[in-house]
Amino acid sequence: MKVIVISNSKNIENETEMVTRLFESGLETFHLRKHKYSTYTMKQFIKSIPEHFHNRIVIHSHHNLARKFKLKGIHLTKSHKKNALKTWITIKIIRFVNPEIEITTSFNNIGQLLEKNSQYSYNYVFLSPVFDSLSSKFQSGFTEHSLASAIRKSDFKVIARGGVDASSIEKAEKIGFHGLAFYTSVWKRKEPNVEFNQIVEKFKELNIPIE
Repeated sequence: MKVIVISNSKNIENETEMVTRLFESGLETFHLRKHKYSTYTMKQFIKSIPEHFHNRIVIHSHHNLARKFKLKGIHLTKSHKKNALKTWITIKIIRFVNPEIEITTSFNNIGQLLEKNSQYSYNYVFLSPVFDSLSSKFQSGFTEHSLASAIRKSDFKVIARGGVDASSIEKAEKIGFHGLAFYTSVWKRKEPNVEFNQIVEKFKELNIPIE
């Protein structure tokens, strides 16, 4: 299964050092989601991470930075998909520089998983909220049966997001998810890499391979 960590939406002291330690612990995919960042601030964040880890970063905004840095991918939000022509041109330009760039997006209802002839060819999609919030702010709107049925019928590789922690791994694997996106469970720890290492150990305990 794919293991993804999504950045904290707020600024954290020594954040790039924490992200670097996550990479050093084996994290292969990090979603950099900082919607309030300017292009300059986002650029400085990426530059603060060792260059050999840049190919593990997926950015949610300021997509043109994928032309400057050898990034793993870009994530399309609702606003990006709404501005279809501009986004299409941006992707074309980025792919000229980096043909292997990955494209991802987020869904929040099962019907979207069953759509055919998607506007873009996504490497994977987030679906949320899959599990009840770890911070008690929201509850999952899906049943396990409906999730499993939709994932079987879907053409997308679906990543579980929302309320995800180490205890979610076994259930997500049985439902049929392609991977999990970790957020609150990682960033509520003073040392996020400690939580990440525990997640990795849980995968080993369950004998589930990590991508």
